[in-house]
Parts: sequence; structure tokens; C-alpha cells
Amino acid sequence: MKLVTLSLLATTLTISGSAAGQARFSKQPNILFILADDFGWKDLASTGSRYYESPNIDGIARNGIRFTQGYAACQVSSPSRASILTGKFTARHGITNWIGEGSGEAWRRMGRHSKLLPAEYVWQLPQEEVTLAEALKANGYKTFLAGKWHLGGEGSYPEDHGFDINIGGHEAGGRGYFAPYGNPKLKEGPDGENLSMRLANETASFIEDHTKKHKKQPFFAYLSFYAVHAPIETTEAKWRHFRDKADSMGIAPVGFEVDRTLPVRLQQDNPIYAGLIQQMDDAVGVVLAKLRELGLDKNTIIVFTSDNGGVSSGEAYATSNYPLRGGKGRQWEGGIRVPLFIDFPGNILKGDSCAVPVTGADLYPTFLDMAGIPLMPEQHKDGVSLLPLLQGKSIPQRALYWHYPHYGNQGGEPASIIREGDWKLIHYYEDCLLYTSDA
Repeated sequence: MKLVTLSLLATTLTISGSAAGQARFSKQPNILFILADDFGWKDLASTGSRYYESPNIDGIARNGIRFTQGYAACQVSSPSRASILTGKFTARHGITNWIGEGSGEAWRRMGRHSKLLPAEYVWQLPQEEVTLAEALKANGYKTFLAGKWHLGGEGSYPEDHGFDINIGGHEAGGRGYFAPYGNPKLKEGPDGENLSMRLANETASFIEDHTKKHKKQPFFAYLSFYAVHAPIETTEAKWRHFRDKADSMGIAPVGFEVDRTLPVRLQQDNPIYAGLIQQMDDAVGVVLAKLRELGLDKNTIIVFTSDNGGVSSGEAYATSNYPLRGGKGRQWEGGIRVPLFIDFPGNILKGDSCAVPVTGADLYPTFLDMAGIPLMPEQHKDGVSLLPLLQGKSIPQRALYWHYPHYGNQGGEPASIIREGDWKLIHYYEDCLLYTSDA
């Protein structure tokens, strides 16, 4: 990819959502949407990892379509999650940073002394947005969320935005992967219970209970893992397995190198992080097995993606996204490119890959289109239906946009990005300061 850094970029950047023809499958499909947190583009065997183990998630890629240039809508979590649920890029819905981070003068009061003050931003998902869950619910779907929310607190929880059932979704990110959880929206499990497996079991139970009671009503199950966000944790057995695997593979420690602002991990060699990935993959396997057990696998759309790139610097320095540069919080490819797989057996291409650049904002119209629901272009203004690509056709070429006028905990800098074709333009706000005087 060619890279050009510009010192001036237009301030108003918009595109219109495209409307594909609505699909009419033989039966309205269920939807299982799996979102990982901070999961890197190369954190799976199916995307190039030789060290991590992820057979269940890799199966989704193998059986469906793998988007090799899939993107999150932002390099940090809350903005990207808002884009999935609204079909809009971050500059349009206004959540441009992870909710809870300081901005304006509050940034200085935290002892931060950067060149710029980070911009103010919206702190909860606006009520006027018609979310993906609300659109599906209005068209007959039962809606369920298990896991991370991070899009606002009281008055802006999942149940305030179209989800019939909310298990574990509240205002903050995760605090750890073993009970006790300290999560006000999640009933405590026995000490030592694994969070990823708990969320998977809750999702599987929902699918089973709902199917038995309402066989004709489709469901939208949003399994939103807290994994693999810091603090990274795993069991001793998994740590030992991957520690021994690193030795057997001859993976020698190569450490880190500084990239502009912070050190960056150079290779995938962290056994704790590898164990955390495997635990999440085990959890995905529980839900996929439940679909097969209930005979729902042939009529369920399954999507797996991440909210931003893997953490290669800052926080736990957990993974490496090489050959992509950088990771979470940073303006380069490693910060925004993520795995994106869509599987719908018998209805879309199988085992294929697609190199068309797509984004999380496209999932809203894609789900509507695949469910036979009329598109809502006034809502999902920036997303387009990917159904033509899933069926071997094409969509018009377009530009993708990112807007992050903040400093990332992982070394990222205030920037806006355009990608169109093979060109990517990065506007660094520190390079474009304006000075005024009273003269």
C-alpha cells in the first residue's frame, strides 16, 4: 500500500451508504455476531499466526468469506462499537474516543502535557440513533447481548438501545477474566470461573431457551467478548502449553523497538496472551456446537471481527501485528485492520477471500439486507451492504474514513485518515497548528 502523509485535509468528509437489493432467503436467518476486544489482524492461524491456536474461529473463516482488508471504524474500542451499531463513521456519531478518557482541560489535570488538548467527544450512544438492535427488533427479531458494552452508563445501557436481554454489558471495560467479576450487570459465578466461557454459556443458553419457546422467531445474539483486552490472564496449564510450544518452535526472544512514541512488540511470543486467545476460541466453540446441536447452523449468519487492532505497544504489549505497522490506538494499519469473517452456509460463497476494503460500519446494512429488511440509508449513512461481495459480485469503489483527534494510551497521535483504492492519507493534527494574535 502506498502511504502519503498530508498536512492539510478537508474537515468535512462524508459518503453515502449504498443500498443493495434486499435478499430473500428461504427462511429469515438468525444472526450470531461475535466481537472480540483488541484482537489483532494476525492473531489467528487463518490470518497468518504460527503460534496462536484458534480452530473454532478459523472454522468460521474456512466455511465462509474472509475479508483480508477488513477494518475497524476506529483504533480504539467505543467509537468502533458505536459505528457497528449505527452504521456511521466516528466523526458522524461523535464518539471519537473510548468513553471515560479525559479531554480538553481535564487532560492537563491528569498530568498529561501533550502539544494539543484532545478534542471533546460524545460520552454515550445518542438516543436518537436507531441502532442495529432496534432495527432488527422492530422487524421481529429477539435481541440479546452478552459481554462488553462500553457505550454509556445509566440510561444508555444495551437495554436502552434495543436489546431485550443484557448480560454483562455496562459502562466500563473488563477487570479480569476469572470470577469474582465485580460487574453490576453479570451475576457472580463461582470463584475462578472463566469470563469468556461464562459469556459463551449464557449465549448458548439463550439460543436454546429462545428456540424451544419461539421456534419461528429469529434471534440476534451479540456475543461481545471482553477478551483479549488487558489485563491479559490465562490458566497455568495454558501458559505452560504455549511456553513449551515457543521452545519447541525455536521462538527466541527478540524484544521490542521504539516506533515514534513507544516500544512495539516485534513477534508473537507471549504465552499468557496465547492462552487467553485459546480460551476465547474454546468459548466460541461452545456456541457453535449449540447451533449444530439444535439444527440451527444452516440458518444462522455467523460473523467474527474485532473492535480495533491488536495491542503491540502500551498496556500489556500483548501481540505483534507484523507485517502491519503499529497496533491498537495508533493510526497505522496495525491499529485499524482486523479479522472479519462472515459465514452463512449454503447462501454465500464458501472458503473464499475478498480483498475489497470494508469496515465495521458495513455490518448494519449487511445484516438488514441478509434478513430481507429494507435498508435504512438515513441511519447507516456510511455503511454499505456487503451481500453482493458475499455472493461473488461487486460493490462500487468508495473511500473509508477514520477520525481520532486524541492521544492513545498505546502511543497513537491525533489524526484523521482516508483510504481510497491503494492510497491512504494520514492527517496529523500536531502538524497543522494555527496561531493567532491580537494584532
